[in-house]
Amino acid sequence: MNPLPPVPHAWRARLADARWQRQTIGESGADVFRIEAANAEVLFLKSEPAGPFAELPGEIARLEWLARHDLPAPAVVDHALEHDRHWLLMRAVPGRDLASGPFGPAEIVSRLADALRLLHRVPIATCPFDHRLAHRIEDAHVRAVAGQVDESDFDDERAGWTAIDLFEQLRATRPANEDLVVTHGDACLPNLMATAEGFTGFIDCGRVGVADRWQDLALAARSIGFNLGEAWTAPFFERYGIAPDAERIAFYCLLDEFF
Repeated sequence: MNPLPPVPHAWRARLADARWQRQTIGESGADVFRIEAANAEVLFLKSEPAGPFAELPGEIARLEWLARHDLPAPAVVDHALEHDRHWLLMRAVPGRDLASGPFGPAEIVSRLADALRLLHRVPIATCPFDHRLAHRIEDAHVRAVAGQVDESDFDDERAGWTAIDLFEQLRATRPANEDLVVTHGDACLPNLMATAEGFTGFIDCGRVGVADRWQDLALAARSIGFNLGEAWTAPFFERYGIAPDAERIAFYCLLDEFF
């Protein structure tokens, strides 16, 4: 049994005899723990400091929206604001993520494509979260000016750039139009779960919103190239049912540098 972190007071009895494991996969700014409760229930806890750039309140709202629309994602058990931090307690999604699970490349790209098609079919009028470029580019600028962009973590081709350099490139390459769907927002392989039977849910859902479908397709393609090799991007696009668009892939990978 691990010592109990300073969780919200109302949760302490429930988690008193749990086993805790800090999660390091992914690039979330929040602290994330996998929790095995005494009754064998598996939970995940996320926590981050309260402040103007906190993302957990938005993720909580999105998880509740996904649940109302029967879209597979972690179920919210409880949330709190305590110790000047936001806290989110969730039930685990079954299976393993597509980046680390025991799945072959063909299984991975087909499950990823099918999961995104499922999400992208949701009517945009039902989604209250607006991630159209007019908003996301403004958000990117605010983050760049506030020093919230990690300039040490840019993709290799942009090593040595400043966040303002990137923002000018972002404005210069903005697509003329958007093919709007409900997007996950960070559709890389570690953020989709599956079992041997198939796809089981989306995780890290803090960026769900109405956006160009290439927001998801670009990051999915980049993740496939990194984890499986570039040869597997073509089967992904074929399964999804669209031809690759190199310019939009480049733009949305650039936009991702700000978040």
